[in-house]
Amino acid sequence: MHYQLAYSIGFHPWEDAATDQPFVDKISELFDREQEGREPPFGPALDLGTGSGIWAVELAKRGWQVTGVDLVPKALRRAEDRVKQAGVDVRLVHGDVTDLRAADVGDGYRLIVDSGTFHDFGPEQQQAMGREVTAVAAADATLLLIAWPRRRRPLIRGADRDEIERAFPDWTITGVEPSHFTLPKLMEAVLRPDEQWYRLRRR
Repeated sequence: MHYQLAYSIGFHPWEDAATDQPFVDKISELFDREQEGREPPFGPALDLGTGSGIWAVELAKRGWQVTGVDLVPKALRRAEDRVKQAGVDVRLVHGDVTDLRAADVGDGYRLIVDSGTFHDFGPEQQQAMGREVTAVAAADATLLLIAWPRRRRPLIRGADRDEIERAFPDWTITGVEPSHFTLPKLMEAVLRPDEQWYRLRRR
């Protein structure tokens, strides 16, 4: 998907996830689990393909020290506005998730969230993203990654479990759960998202 073009024409339906209550409840549950038994501040968190910063802001509100990275300047400007409105501290970085070290995002991230970038990449980009995420992750890091299953559809390529495991050989998948994301009926029929949250733990 061409995200530069999508944002330039105001097409960003993935932001609707913020008003999709079942999806919001599920991602909140996932965040709650990562925080269980701990008190804020929780440590560094990295939001990959942060877009307008929806989940970066949510993590910051919870007590994470958040960096959001995205390649689309217009998306980052929307994120800046969201961060200001929320009154939280989020570092926003213009950069490519397949070259995080060049983007100078830092390292030592304990929580990394990808709510929709990996599953749009081909094999080479997936491998590059996996290497870069591993390079900036802490030894005890957790990665929460959404993927639509691999099948023919417009817009989103999709990714299967084998592709995730190949891209993240130094990580273990510890859980796979539905995201409960919903689309309007026509889009649902065409795209068939069937999203899954993958939880990976660095070995």
